[in-house]
Amino acid sequence: MSTPLKVVAVSGGTSRPSRTLALTEAIVSEVGKHLTIDTHLIELGNIARPLGGALWRKELPETVEHELRQIESADLLIVAAPVYRGTYPGLFKHLFDLIGQDALIDTPVLLAATGGSERHALVLDHQLRPLFSFFQSLTLPIGVYASESDFADYRVASDALQARIELAAERAATLLRGQTHALRKIA
Repeated sequence: MSTPLKVVAVSGGTSRPSRTLALTEAIVSEVGKHLTIDTHLIELGNIARPLGGALWRKELPETVEHELRQIESADLLIVAAPVYRGTYPGLFKHLFDLIGQDALIDTPVLLAATGGSERHALVLDHQLRPLFSFFQSLTLPIGVYASESDFADYRVASDALQARIELAAERAATLLRGQTHALRKIA
């Protein structure tokens, strides 16, 4: 049996219940159908206050530092952000501002976002992809965007969204299955 792939999922919402969290969990579940994974879920809302109070990484409590190390050592990142006023929230960006500049080089990243309407769908390519390009990450070609109408009771309710999640997970698995050893982080 092969070593599980270390998947770290970041849900960038700060409230509960959360459509962003529901989307994140749906993507993780689908990836788990295709690959043997060990998952660590980071909910931004759980670390928001200590994260927001730190200007520098050395000011973070150990609980938040632990989460940063998890992100930095991931074999695959699944990153989902809610969209506010055309982009991801500032606290979400602050989390990644504290990540080591070279820590995510060649790390595959599956991008996802949620917003109130389809008008925000380009956030994947115009906001999130450039952020992870800065880190020299391998942003996967298929991202997942979901609007408010795609959910019912904070669960994926849209067949089209479910199909997109399945496609993203399948394509990610195809890439990772063939290159698992080369892409695995050494930490």
